[in-house]
Amino acid sequence: QVHLVESGGGLVQPGGSLRLSCAASGNIFSFYSMGWYRQVPGNERELVATIYNGGGTNYADSAKGRFTISRDNGKITVHLQMNSLKPEDTAVYYCHFYGNGPRAYWGQGTQVTVSS
Repeated sequence: QVHLVESGGGLVQPGGSLRLSCAASGNIFSFYSMGWYRQVPGNERELVATIYNGGGTNYADSAKGRFTISRDNGKITVHLQMNSLKPEDTAVYYCHFYGNGPRAYWGQGTQVTVSS
């Protein structure tokens, strides 16, 4: 079993920044990718950014140039630095881990609200 602990959500004004973090723990014997998705009520969960075991990254078009995903060396912890936040970035952000099989694991979600 893989446990994901998220932190860093909150309320921020438009143009502001937030940093989300997600730490994976448990019986991890393989790691393929880790990243963030987001969801607003009534919509499907959508990819924000992913980082692969080899270090490659993938971003949604809406995140390119504003968000940066990174990983702590030697730890299965990822961070999402979000800059120039917009009201349309408001959503619940879910950490995602893909490995151990592979199969997908999800965090419980953290609310990000961008509002003045």
